[in-house]
Amino acid sequence: MDQNVIDYGNKVKLDDLAYNLHSWSAQGSLNPLVVTKAEGVYFWDADGKRYTDMSSQLVNLNIGHGNRKVIEAIKEQADKMAFMGPSFAFDCKSEAARKIIEVAPDNMGKVFFTNAGAEANENAIKIAKMYTGKYKIFSRYRSYHGASYGAANLTGEQRRFPSEPGIPGFVKFFDPYLYRAPFPFKYDKEATKYYIGQLREQILYEGPEQVAAIFMETVTGSNGIIIPPDGYLQGVRDLCDEFEIVMVCDEVMAGWGRTGEWFAVNNWNVKPDLITFAKGSTCGYVPLGGVIVSKKISKHFDQNTLWCGLTYSGHPLACAAACATLDVYKEDKLIENSKNMGKVLGEILENLKAKHSSVGDVRYIGLFSGIELVRDKATKAPLVEYGKDPEKIMKKILGMLISEGFWTYTHENIIVVAPPLIINEKQLRDAMVIMDKVLDFVDNVIK
Repeated sequence: MDQNVIDYGNKVKLDDLAYNLHSWSAQGSLNPLVVTKAEGVYFWDADGKRYTDMSSQLVNLNIGHGNRKVIEAIKEQADKMAFMGPSFAFDCKSEAARKIIEVAPDNMGKVFFTNAGAEANENAIKIAKMYTGKYKIFSRYRSYHGASYGAANLTGEQRRFPSEPGIPGFVKFFDPYLYRAPFPFKYDKEATKYYIGQLREQILYEGPEQVAAIFMETVTGSNGIIIPPDGYLQGVRDLCDEFEIVMVCDEVMAGWGRTGEWFAVNNWNVKPDLITFAKGSTCGYVPLGGVIVSKKISKHFDQNTLWCGLTYSGHPLACAAACATLDVYKEDKLIENSKNMGKVLGEILENLKAKHSSVGDVRYIGLFSGIELVRDKATKAPLVEYGKDPEKIMKKILGMLISEGFWTYTHENIIVVAPPLIINEKQLRDAMVIMDKVLDFVDNVIK
């Protein structure tokens, strides 16, 4: 390795540690990887080592690294008009909103643009409250909706704790997490009946006349890749209709082809009132998020003030990136590839589950999947207890994957596997050979 390259990498790392604060970390123990190049499903560190990006960074880089169409669209827009305030109409903003509505469920009417997923959820909370005149917001325990104050109160897992004591009116309920259900269900219909019945009772005890919205990640993301049983989303839709509650589906992770459909709700043919999005709308090339608003709710704001606003709402560079990104999904048939490669991934995951004593469950839909690690398959005892990992077992497992060139992240006892939608079968199978190897180590840990 060239000494100049080594010196450059060391300087970048030292400056990073000296001047940056990193998310979700005690800063003193950090050793960040210095990245110098990225292309397709791969990126390279300062030592020239290649990594397969098996988490699409933060489950957002659906079109992979270095897509020239999107890069050129950003350059062209920067030359034409780098910024214009949100009160103006301009071509790429109008086109981005139109293209989003064209692929959204057919009850959707308009888009309110934000800069990211947390802001999308913040504004969806406000829209639901303004529309209904009610104030209580339901969301699930196993959820992550963002780290800003309102989105953190919406969040159910531990990342909400620094924002507590919280905002009054936020109510939590449980996911239909069938692998860890209180008792076994023979059919999805039974599970749906139980969980919808529990939710209905909770709404009644909270007072339906005060419940503005029910928020859900359509497929729960980092908190386990929890896929709802058939009928569940329709059951929530029915409750919302019965009690005049706004149904909000957070598709920040699950949207934009991740599950093999434009939006995850399409897998169950359910039409929410609001859909929040971000990540895959521009795949991180420029930050963008938003709320897709139903025709019925958007009409309400024809005569009522929408008390939402952001300086960078509908930013030209982001909207230009979104227009190009949506074209890439269509031209490169990435929604179809997600579905097809998802079948390959599902087959691989089922084989890993059958082979490894440490794999309690695998869950997958499209290229959105998780491997749940256990100490005992019979008892389903998790490899690490919720919120506890004193031996840093998960960190060791993640370190082994990364050292072998398999880049992803973990949460609790779940390994996330969510590669870019451009991945081909050879790339996918080659990467999962590494997973198989590391799971051999995990099997030995639990003996």
